[in-house]
Amino acid sequence: MKIFRLTFLLAFSLSLPTILAFGAKSDQDPQESIKPPPPTEEVRPDALRIVQLVEGNPLRRNYGNALPTLINTINEKTTLHLDPDPLFIESFEDERIFKHPLIYVNFADRQDWTLTEKEARNLRDFLQRGGFIYIDAGINAEFLRDDPRFGQNHSFADWEISPPIRDAFKQVFPEKSFERVPRSDPLFQVFFDGLPDATNLPDTVRDYVVEEKWPQGTYSFLGIQVDDRFSVLASPIIAMGWGRTQTGAWSNNISFRVRESAEGLSDQLQEAAYGGARFEATREDGRKDIIYCQEAATPSWVQEPDGRWRIFRYYHGREINDYAHQFYTQLGVNLFVLALTH
Repeated sequence: MKIFRLTFLLAFSLSLPTILAFGAKSDQDPQESIKPPPPTEEVRPDALRIVQLVEGNPLRRNYGNALPTLINTINEKTTLHLDPDPLFIESFEDERIFKHPLIYVNFADRQDWTLTEKEARNLRDFLQRGGFIYIDAGINAEFLRDDPRFGQNHSFADWEISPPIRDAFKQVFPEKSFERVPRSDPLFQVFFDGLPDATNLPDTVRDYVVEEKWPQGTYSFLGIQVDDRFSVLASPIIAMGWGRTQTGAWSNNISFRVRESAEGLSDQLQEAAYGGARFEATREDGRKDIIYCQEAATPSWVQEPDGRWRIFRYYHGREINDYAHQFYTQLGVNLFVLALTH
């Protein structure tokens, strides 16, 4: 299936531990840049360039090979033509954002999300003129907020925007709030539709992943609409599933966090002692899960809104790792195709 850019684009001239939930463990510091495989073809004169915000040295950005690898994948699988090298900026004050349609930023690549007046003004103008911004790891459950690194190593499907992102965009659009992106949104069907083939997943995780975690290939996204389209999107971290090394291997090993129950477990967990903290996480319907942690940023069990208690169990393996990378990659492709064609 090929996706063609709309004429809108032609006129666009805007003057740690294993990642638990679905997480990654790399032999390399995630903040170190790994050079991705070279692009498959020379840069075309009409190639679109993605802007990436990174404070400080871009070589120290989180998951340095993730975005270039995803760009290569998009160039290989779609009719979009993207420059393989992102344009790095240090703040939204940079006027070059008005020459490009899409800004990507990893939440942890900026320390303070308080915007200057010029940043807020530039972002408002950029988005009102048709631009798009995606904030990776812009959704972090409460138990991940003590340290920005936690949100790089854990993906948890909370449906509440992280407070720094909420406050930053109140500076841009005081009258707007982040909305839950429905699972019926074109984001989840625009290029890839549904989940990768789950045949090779172990029986221990398949049903949970297909039916509960990523139903119909959807994910936890929140966004702001400008002119009746989502122009700002945020999600838990997905860049951990994009990157490949120069040899073509996945950069990180990703594990699955699965909720499990057993006979009598609810009674046992209600009485269980725990050495960590208790947190809330927002579900898609607005109800709350109560998360119990034995260690920092590591959920052990959960009390769900219907009164059921379940434990979190973690599964590893090559099939799980490959499946997670396939899913996160197709999600990234969908996101960029949607942003650049709608």
